[in-house]
Amino acid sequence: MTSYAYDLREPLLRAEHVGAERDGVVILRDVDLEIRNIVRRDVAGQGQVVGILGPSGLGKTTLLRILAGLDRPTHGRVLITEQQHPVRPGMAGVVFQSYPLFEHRRVLDNLLVAARSAGLSRAAANTRAHALLERFGLTSHAAAWPAQLSGGQRQRVAILQQLLCGHTYLMMDEPFSGLDPGNKARACDLITEVARMDERTTIVLVTHDIPEAIKVSDTLWLMGREHSAAGTTLPGARIIDTYDLIARELAWRPGIERTPPFTALVHELEDRFATL
Repeated sequence: MTSYAYDLREPLLRAEHVGAERDGVVILRDVDLEIRNIVRRDVAGQGQVVGILGPSGLGKTTLLRILAGLDRPTHGRVLITEQQHPVRPGMAGVVFQSYPLFEHRRVLDNLLVAARSAGLSRAAANTRAHALLERFGLTSHAAAWPAQLSGGQRQRVAILQQLLCGHTYLMMDEPFSGLDPGNKARACDLITEVARMDERTTIVLVTHDIPEAIKVSDTLWLMGREHSAAGTTLPGARIIDTYDLIARELAWRPGIERTPPFTALVHELEDRFATL
């Protein structure tokens, strides 16, 4: 029984019997999942953060691209928004590992291009971009070129681009990859801050970094391959377990990484990884 006061409301994203094949090889098999709107009674504007966790090579990025509408599944479908429309490209923002930016434009100009593409006037785009630069600690880098940014700074700019495009659905591919411990901590803080911008903000991230996934998520989907009764590995990965971090009181609370339940879950998931 959790001490958190919250309600689960309408579905925001749903995958139904999603499968994917590449060159005749089954990558994903009958993936079913659902993200619902979490409304906290004690805090306004709490969004959802779902981590798709699993070892490398299972097809996590393939699933992310399908959820974002960038790739079509071989079968099944993905529904998104409160109206549960079939997903299409552009309905969700995507931040890939490389954090692609316009290298010939300064940081502020990168953001202004994104804001203008979303239909904001020049004045409104400028106001919004400067506000986000300040909120996320990038004001001093507004005139910098992308090549002058660290990996963590590029990540922040790439996320702000998607926010300025008007996206409340944000898909992140391995957001902790290649970051040192300090920048991993800052990336966790950034994801938490973005999730708190609106109750319908929905972040889905794929990662093999167990501690960071627990720190930022309210739900974890463990991805793996199942085995038959005879012990053979079934083709295609799927979501094999769900961890409700709200029920475990490991969500929405700073400093959880220093608690025994956090450490216990890290060890539990490390043991599960060995079987996937």
